[in-house]
Amino acid sequence: MGHVVRMTATGAMGITFVFLVDAAGLLWISQLGEPALVAAIGFAFAVQFFSVSIAVGLMIAATALISRSIGQGARALARRQAGASVVIAVLIQLVVATLVILARHELVGFAGATGETARLSARYLAITMPSLVLMAVALTCSGALRAEGLGAQSMYVTLYSGLVLMVLDPLLILWLGLGLDGAAIGLFVFRICLVALALHYAVRRNNLVAAPNLADLRAVFVPFMAIATPAIANQMSTPAGNYLMTIVMAPFGDDAVAAWAVVGRLTVVVFGGIFALSGAIGGIFGQNFGAGQLDRVRSTYRDALIFCAIYTLVAWGLVASALPVITDIFGLSGQGRAVLQAFCYIGVGGFVFVGGLFVSNAAFNNLGKPARSTLVNWLKDGASWPAALALATLFGAPGVIYGQTLAGAVMGVIAAIWGWIYVNRLQAADLRTLDPPPPRPYPNPDRYRRR
Repeated sequence: MGHVVRMTATGAMGITFVFLVDAAGLLWISQLGEPALVAAIGFAFAVQFFSVSIAVGLMIAATALISRSIGQGARALARRQAGASVVIAVLIQLVVATLVILARHELVGFAGATGETARLSARYLAITMPSLVLMAVALTCSGALRAEGLGAQSMYVTLYSGLVLMVLDPLLILWLGLGLDGAAIGLFVFRICLVALALHYAVRRNNLVAAPNLADLRAVFVPFMAIATPAIANQMSTPAGNYLMTIVMAPFGDDAVAAWAVVGRLTVVVFGGIFALSGAIGGIFGQNFGAGQLDRVRSTYRDALIFCAIYTLVAWGLVASALPVITDIFGLSGQGRAVLQAFCYIGVGGFVFVGGLFVSNAAFNNLGKPARSTLVNWLKDGASWPAALALATLFGAPGVIYGQTLAGAVMGVIAAIWGWIYVNRLQAADLRTLDPPPPRPYPNPDRYRRR
């Protein structure tokens, strides 16, 4: 439990701070007194969430490969896997960013944005999406740090970058009067800082990433994509669900969509610890399974579930008590106020069960069954849409929150039980089925040894 808490705490501090700064950026935008600007960020977030989730899926694959190699004592192999993972992630995200930029008007329009709100949202995407390639490098290097157990240094990457964004956002948005463009420029600069710090800690300070060559890419590509493909499919379920929820919320007007954008920021701020937990215990699972320490794998799963339950109950009480303050700060009214109230009183509590799904995801992704985490996530987010439609008919815009919470609670319980059964049935012999194939011979072995 001590290791779980330490790794999660360092990750949570970095992630939560960045999300808090992001929420502050939304706050600065709201001070301009134009709900359309806040709604535009909500629509852009619904689209951009897909690309960020792909980056997270690639990071999960890198962490799983590297941590298992470290657990087996193959550190040279781990460094080559890290270098190849960075290159693969960059190439994939370059394609994704290009496609989103080309189709940005259609994507925000399909989400329900119209008129000036749609134009602003598409402009925001055009400015921010090229920085996605930088984020791919940063997340992969951060995954290498966590695979090595360097949670504090991974935290510094996001913490210091977040400090830069905290200073830039009010300057660009309010002082220079750039509004939404200022928020987009600030995000781009934040990701530049992110990749610079990630490379410093992973490459220069800890020598965790080797310069890859073609042989490395060929050797790593298949095992990397074997984990990354279901991990990406898994991560994509959340933005897909969010996109569908945005479509359901859009007919209730800009006030409701603005509140939905606030709910999205509050979710990642309040539950930064739960999101960090999933990434933190992935490395713990991978290292201990690679070393054959199955008792530690099981105790990690148990302790993570306990951590989730305690964390969520505390967060629920704090958010519910802060509802009036949050409502006034963001200037929400009408349907927007009702949506926020539903989230604080009902939606936050649902994470008692959703946390179990995050823990099972980490176990399945790092212990050889990534397709299972993909399945439970898509079932959860797939069920959220009809549940939100039905309950929105009965309760209006707050029904979207109720439907999402109901689907998450049911699938969270199922996933937690399924993951528990799986880790308790693991055997040492299962590790052999996860080992990546040995690297192919290098064209010039003598040259490689000198390097």
